[in-house]
Amino acid sequence: MKSWRIFHPMKDLMPIYGRQAQILHQSSQLLCNMLESLDPVKWKSTYKDIRSLEHQGDAILNEFRAQISRSLLSAGARRELTTVAMSMDDALDVIKDASNALIIYKPAKIDTQLLELARIIEEEALALNALLPLLDNIRKQATSITLQADRITELEHDADEAYEDYIGHIFSEEPDLREMTKYKNLAELFEKATDSEKHVADCVRILVMRYVR
Repeated sequence: MKSWRIFHPMKDLMPIYGRQAQILHQSSQLLCNMLESLDPVKWKSTYKDIRSLEHQGDAILNEFRAQISRSLLSAGARRELTTVAMSMDDALDVIKDASNALIIYKPAKIDTQLLELARIIEEEALALNALLPLLDNIRKQATSITLQADRITELEHDADEAYEDYIGHIFSEEPDLREMTKYKNLAELFEKATDSEKHVADCVRILVMRYVR
């Protein structure tokens, strides 16, 4: 019976995925840390750390592309594997944008709903940290991969509910139109970050469908 190991002979791809996932999780933790304070100085300092991680992510993506370009994989497999790496890099970009938006908007307060969205971003990133290593043996781990991807989907649904609840809250409770606009824009960016992390899981699902028959 033929054994599929999609990272053979490109075994260097697994550590690269792992480093991407770690950076994504670190960035999500820093974003949560930003929301624990209203100090613009601390925000700027933490944003610099997130931006540094985003630059590291760009370098890792370039490394991934260089590695996979030397592989003997089919064009389709190469494209789908690259899509996973690119989707993680996109998620990292959105987290960076969300952290920068805090500095730009300078909200007067951090509502609990916004903090909840940030925590969901972190939970999704943590779930991706658990998901990516499972690809090392995709046939044997197909069920575990699907369950972990389902968990990320559930978190994204929780984020949708939190976002809708928050939008309803600020439109009914926030009297200052300028502040309301800030909160709405921040919530949209945070919700976009949860969507981008779910997209990573969706890309992994495609790999499962391709390689598990």
